Amino acid sequence: MAKKDKVSETPATALLRQHGVSFTEHPYEYLEHGGAQHSAQVLGMDPFSVVKTLIMQDQDAKPLVVLMHGNRKVSTKNLARQVGLKSIEPCAPEVANRHSGYLVGGTSPFATRRQMPVFIEETILALPRICINGGRRGYLVGIDPQVCVQLLDAKPVHCALAE
Repeated sequence: MAKKDKVSETPATALLRQHGVSFTEHPYEYLEHGGAQHSAQVLGMDPFSVVKTLIMQDQDAKPLVVLMHGNRKVSTKNLARQVGLKSIEPCAPEVANRHSGYLVGGTSPFATRRQMPVFIEETILALPRICINGGRRGYLVGIDPQVCVQLLDAKPVHCALAE
């Protein structure tokens, strides 16, 4: 069930507007632990084009952001190797919330509390449009994936595993 069509501004949408990025809004009924697969299903989208924002950390507990297809997992071993780190692992939800300034399930890569390096699965960049979290649970925004490179300086990596 889709909720109302207009959603109040978030730090993420404010940043997109500030940079003149056109985006579509896709509110939906949030489901705890539903993830990108749930939002894609509810919104009638391909989970491959729904991008999840994952807050991870390296061996020194330094945070980083990984953008991944909704129906793929991150190979942390491949990612660490490609970016020259010893290891990478997901942050605990409360740690991820502190780094991003968003609640897990509503994490947007835009306007995070902390500046963090951003890595994007390279096959996402080949898509014509993606839906990514707009900074609130139950709220995606549709954008051109190149916006992630332009605004976030996202570095393409190849670390997707089938889910």
